[in-house]
Amino acid sequence: MAALPFRPTPFFANKNQAFWNLQLAGWGGATLLRAMSALANGQPPDRLVIILIATITGFSISLILAVVYSQLIKQRPLITWGVTALVLGFATGVYAFIDSWVLEVAGAASSGNNFANLFVGIFFIDLVLLGAWSALYYAINFFLQVEEQADRLERLEAQATSAQLAMLRYQLNPHFLFNTLNSISTLVLLKQSETANAMLTRLSSFLRHTLVTQPGGKVTVEQEVETLKLYLGIEKMRFEERLRSDFRIEPDAAKACLPAMLLQPLVENAIKYGVSPQEDGAEISIVAQVVGPRLRVTVSDTGPGMTMNSIEAGLPAVRPSRARRDSTGVGLTNIRDRLAQAYGEEHRFEIRSPESGGFSVLIELPFESEEVDVPAAQPSAAAPATPQARPLPKPSAPPAVVPSQLPPKAQQTT
Repeated sequence: MAALPFRPTPFFANKNQAFWNLQLAGWGGATLLRAMSALANGQPPDRLVIILIATITGFSISLILAVVYSQLIKQRPLITWGVTALVLGFATGVYAFIDSWVLEVAGAASSGNNFANLFVGIFFIDLVLLGAWSALYYAINFFLQVEEQADRLERLEAQATSAQLAMLRYQLNPHFLFNTLNSISTLVLLKQSETANAMLTRLSSFLRHTLVTQPGGKVTVEQEVETLKLYLGIEKMRFEERLRSDFRIEPDAAKACLPAMLLQPLVENAIKYGVSPQEDGAEISIVAQVVGPRLRVTVSDTGPGMTMNSIEAGLPAVRPSRARRDSTGVGLTNIRDRLAQAYGEEHRFEIRSPESGGFSVLIELPFESEEVDVPAAQPSAAAPATPQARPLPKPSAPPAVVPSQLPPKAQQTT
């Protein structure tokens, strides 16, 4: 089917034009209805002139009412409705007086009716007409006000959400920068200039990747993985063989979109609580796959797991091989808040920790393809060599699941 060469425009996009369109359509329809009624009742053709004069009078009075109502609608309700009743009564009286005078001059009034009786009879007819016009005027304008307020509220909520996402993201970067710069300072003191220079080069590449996207923007999983590889390249210079990484990214999942810098805090969390406490280090795995209409990303480590004092009523028992230290409670809560801001109830956030040790975070998001406008992050030449993605194994039985509401104590966070 061929597409229309134009796009539909809202009727009230131009309020001034919409007002005149409604004026002409309303009064024209009223005139046509009265004219057809007069002809159907066998009245003389000159009655059409009287109807035309009455229409022009009502049209003119309604224009004056529109000016008055445009000021009254901005006032308090008591003033608005009280003055509207007075103005409507006065305008109806003027309208009825002009109609009665025209009928009497034209001799179209019924015999035996004096001017007072004619005025009273026409007054109620004109009151219904102007009353309906006034009600329609206020109804349309109140609707437009509510719609404008809703649009303004939506824009403010979008700005607040963007600001909150920026705040949540900027809470993470200083911690990472402090650790990296502290490591570089240590290397300089140890006169390991080549290693310090290599770490600075990787840090600059990582920061260039992070600055490509806006705080509330989205990137593809492939771009996020490239950023993670740069980050892990920096950390591998600190931990060497103790830090091992494993990326398993499905081709379809690599094209999916997710909030920028969403996974880096999870990897940093795994390094702090999984790799750092153990002499032999740990392996960090990042798995991304498409499950039905959703993207599932899992970040796990082979570290010691969670502490026993973090267990609350309703949570499964966790028996870690080694206890993890208490943390500041920022990292996981931060990510959970970012997901809530971006997806509302349309996301899944779970913490998993088997009794044998280890820790993993599972995130499920609605699948969005890379057709969404996301900035491209060019890979850097300084990026370290990392293991290539390999096919996913068959899923095994899932370990114990901790609900997305985090316990207040001793969680694995940064």
